[in-house]
Amino acid sequence: MQENQQLFVGVFMGKRDFVDRVDSVDPVDGVVLIDPEALAGRKVFVTLSCIFRYGRDDMDVIGIAFRRELYLSTRQVYPPLQDREKGVHTKTQAKLLRKLGNNAYPFFFEFPDNLPCSVSLQPGPQDVGKQCAVEFEIKAFSAESQDAKVRKRSTVKLMIRKVQYAPDMQGAPPSVETTKDFLMSDKPLHVKVTLDKELYYHGETIHAHVNITNNSNKNIKNVVLSVDQVATVVLYSNDSYVKCVDIEDSGDSVSAGATLQKVYKLLPLLANNRERRGIALDGKLKHEDTNLASSSTVKEGVLKEVLGIMVSYKVMVKLIIGGMMGSSEVGLEVPFTLMHPKPEAVKESEMEDELVFQEFKRSYLKGIIGDDDDEEGNVSGGDDMAPKEK
Repeated sequence: MQENQQLFVGVFMGKRDFVDRVDSVDPVDGVVLIDPEALAGRKVFVTLSCIFRYGRDDMDVIGIAFRRELYLSTRQVYPPLQDREKGVHTKTQAKLLRKLGNNAYPFFFEFPDNLPCSVSLQPGPQDVGKQCAVEFEIKAFSAESQDAKVRKRSTVKLMIRKVQYAPDMQGAPPSVETTKDFLMSDKPLHVKVTLDKELYYHGETIHAHVNITNNSNKNIKNVVLSVDQVATVVLYSNDSYVKCVDIEDSGDSVSAGATLQKVYKLLPLLANNRERRGIALDGKLKHEDTNLASSSTVKEGVLKEVLGIMVSYKVMVKLIIGGMMGSSEVGLEVPFTLMHPKPEAVKESEMEDELVFQEFKRSYLKGIIGDDDDEEGNVSGGDDMAPKEK
């Protein structure tokens, strides 16, 4: 191929986020635009992969790989194995094909029901390389066969996300209570904590109703509330990372024989935790912001061991009890769910105007160096590829 020859290859998709509804998952649909003459007899394939990272790719300890492919599916799109019309599964594909012409070919994947959602652990300020994460990737490449060695300059990659939204129905407001007896005290301490609801959206304030009846002879010196995020890496070692993402150190005291009824407010936000290493985040695309990871919702019967990183939340309430021999604690945990609300449905008439295309221009001109930086997981290519939006 001559140095001044150019090859245009495009991967076109109507969206990057694919919704897991627990009982079903949005299919992944798109179109690949090719130049048959420049392929010189090679075939074009598209893969959908789910990758779990538990460290940088160059890390390898006693034979344990820190990168594992949880899922890989490959489709040959050119030469097509069936009539192009039979390969069209969605209205988005049909609209893309009308726009792009005869050298565009559709691809279609369905997620299995046992894959995790996109999630990552926030790296520390000094960390380099890719963080611990579950990532999804669409890759288009040209080669003589599916198993042939693929050159970077013959490949384009596009990161996508698998996400979950909050269910339509709210659960019952969670409530936990406990009674604590003390030595040398005839009557106990009773504590009840109730949240105003079970399901919260990102950015929504949590109201915790705390009711303390202190019939004991002990003094409560302080009431401390926190929101704890629990991220469990279930794939390798079942390690759990518990991170406080909001705290209310009230300074409230309850003397012996007294009561306290109060509503405390908590607001877990990534904005207040951006320097905290190890906090779980929803998967993000390059140059886009994200938020604290949503609670994991799993289909019944699916093995949790293959789900990479499981995330849950709880409100912790601690009562600091004074005593002659030092302070002690009485604690309660109230679980809740943190997710995104379902977005409003996009009308079919508006969809064509809202399609965002990512086109990848392959240039063999000397001195043109493309973007090979996929550290943030959005778009990457070879030495001679530069992403271009239109």
